[in-house]
Amino acid sequence: MTKLSDTQRILLAAACQRADGSVLPFHASIKRGGGITKAIAGLVRQALVVERETTDQVAVHRTDGDLRFGVFITAAGMAAIGVSAEDENASEAASAQLPEIIDVEKAPTKIATVLTLLARKDGVPVTELMTATGWLPHTIRAAITGLRKKGHSIQRIKRDGMTCYRIFGVA
Repeated sequence: MTKLSDTQRILLAAACQRADGSVLPFHASIKRGGGITKAIAGLVRQALVVERETTDQVAVHRTDGDLRFGVFITAAGMAAIGVSAEDENASEAASAQLPEIIDVEKAPTKIATVLTLLARKDGVPVTELMTATGWLPHTIRAAITGLRKKGHSIQRIKRDGMTCYRIFGVA
């Protein structure tokens, strides 16, 4: 069983939906940069995609002089996400394999989570902020310092022998 990241699954599923099997152009949920090169390199290493010459300008991944190369899914790549190469409904099966896309505009950021917890009347202990964000204590304190620099009034209080923080005013 091949272990794939979410990015790799999206790339493979999107490639299955195209007649030529090209990984490019990227699905709308994939942002250029931030690990996409590593994801493609991992797929090439596992032989789930193959690099080959292309004339389609949209499918170009890299150029070498006058030659243009694209990245295309292989039968092993289709099998890795549960799509049969002979399947006529490969595009439907591939779209079912796409992970649910979280709307970034509606998804709460970690700092938004911190602000929500700080808005409690009795404050919030650092340990609870750590659990909610996955950050270490020094990162929590740095985030609180950053919020103070942005104009938020944050008070440090003691509650049951624990240090708690609460917000009084918003910038």
